[in-house]
Amino acid sequence: MASSHERPLDHRYLGEHPIRTLAYLLRADRRRLAGAVVVFTVKHSPVWLLPLITASIIDTVVQHQPIGRLWTSTGVIMFILVVNYPLHLLYVRLLYGSVRRMGTTLRSALCTRMQQLSIGYHSRVSAGVLQAKVVRDVETVEQMVQQTAETGLGALTVLTGGLVIIGVRTPEFLPVFLVVVPAAALLVARLRARLRTHNEHFRHEVETLSSRVTEMTRLIPVTRAHGLEGKALRRMDGTLHRLLTSGMRLDLINGRFGSLSWVVLNVVGVLVLAGAALISYYEVWGVTAGDVVMLSAFLTTLTNSTTTLASLAPVITKGLESVRSVGEVLQAPELEDNEGKAELASLRGAVTFENVGYAYESDGRPAVRDFDLAVRPGETVALVGASGAGKSTVLNLVIGFIRPTSGRLLLDGTDMNTLDLRTYRRFVSVVPQESILFDGTIRENVAYGMDDADEETVRAALRDANALEFVDRLPQGLDTLVGERGARLSGGQRQRLAIARALIRDPRVLILDEATSALDTRSEALVQQALARLLRGRTTFVVAHRLSTVRGADRIVVMGDGRIQEIGTHEELLRRGGAYTALHSGQAA
Repeated sequence: MASSHERPLDHRYLGEHPIRTLAYLLRADRRRLAGAVVVFTVKHSPVWLLPLITASIIDTVVQHQPIGRLWTSTGVIMFILVVNYPLHLLYVRLLYGSVRRMGTTLRSALCTRMQQLSIGYHSRVSAGVLQAKVVRDVETVEQMVQQTAETGLGALTVLTGGLVIIGVRTPEFLPVFLVVVPAAALLVARLRARLRTHNEHFRHEVETLSSRVTEMTRLIPVTRAHGLEGKALRRMDGTLHRLLTSGMRLDLINGRFGSLSWVVLNVVGVLVLAGAALISYYEVWGVTAGDVVMLSAFLTTLTNSTTTLASLAPVITKGLESVRSVGEVLQAPELEDNEGKAELASLRGAVTFENVGYAYESDGRPAVRDFDLAVRPGETVALVGASGAGKSTVLNLVIGFIRPTSGRLLLDGTDMNTLDLRTYRRFVSVVPQESILFDGTIRENVAYGMDDADEETVRAALRDANALEFVDRLPQGLDTLVGERGARLSGGQRQRLAIARALIRDPRVLILDEATSALDTRSEALVQQALARLLRGRTTFVVAHRLSTVRGADRIVVMGDGRIQEIGTHEELLRRGGAYTALHSGQAA
């Protein structure tokens, strides 16, 4: 694993302030970010230099100063405006590049962590939640950094530059600005805050409409079948009417507040302008006509900058919440622990359960208890029993997804707890009940993880899995796309591809979890033939609901309430007339 991927996993996200976490995530790019700040300050300078240069030009005209000063002022401002373009491109490359790299590193770290987290964690945390963290939360963090940098830096440079220029040119007005600007900004911010609550109310109404439309479209077959179109439309009209009322109220409030804040800013602007003009007219403090225009322009830009800074608060809050949300996964403690454990170079396939017990954390009730079983290399063992008897738990113990909470599980005589399970799983293949295919070609799905498999190997695996007959009939053969989750194939075809995937790996231990339960009779016959080839010479654990599929197993283990009830071949168990016979007669009936 690349070291750049490991870094974000070493950080203590929970209990650390999100701002420090952000600094940690961006520290690799700190020089670029410092460069971005410098470049931004230069490229953004026209905003606070323009009023100063405008003042200089007006003074040149009013006071009939040498015309050269006019050309100098114009030249300076033209130069600053023209260099904005290359500087802006450089700024985007520095800042946005750094933020994108941070987002990529964070997403990579999240995917890495998901591969390390235990199956118990994944069964508890929904895939949708994890997907939202990788996609939406990281995007929110990126947007927060970009917006805060862009808008926040802009407002800060204008505030700093403007106040410095006022302090140098007309220091007498500095106290006025230090009082008036925050007061005007506060008033505008208060008006905006009132707006936000009404905006949220409207958003909720739109969300209600969205869910109603989804519900209506889903119910159309039911609605039409029972002649309830009128009732459905009346329900919809109620929602639409509420949305109309809410929208019109929002428009009025928007208009009122928009106009109020505009009036407030301009009234304050006119008062400052009139005050400065009077001072200039009576030649107090040596304020020139240019200074009057400059002060008037600065009042608007500085007030807007202060308001902008205040409006960043919700963006920052949302972004920092996303930093915490991502940290929940990156610092989740439930990792599969393989560090420093013995690697497995070969496996014969002997699996021994010594008094194994397993209890799930959620309810503490043992799912498996006192489980004793010695499986020889190459033996096929079937696990049968009612739902909740503990069959799937035994399979998860064999794969190593969960570790025994009591007793020991041995592989070729070695305690599984001492082994690096990633190396063990190279010798394991699983054919699940629902074959899991990804949106790629048949060749990619069968040879998944076997980069060195040539065409002949893939075809041989497909032939043994009884899949070649349908693959060769497809228009693109091996290069046919299977669609998302294998949507373009039937259940039997998907299952035969899953068997081909298991065969190509030539496993020593094979796990079949209800591999034929969802198939029709013809598909089941083809899959059964393929499975018979797959089992040969491999240690196999089969869980099956239909007892017809386990008849040929070397031993059948009947489970009930987490314990072994009886063990034997199909014939032995039927002669014994116990739990297996009861299951068998129940299915036969």
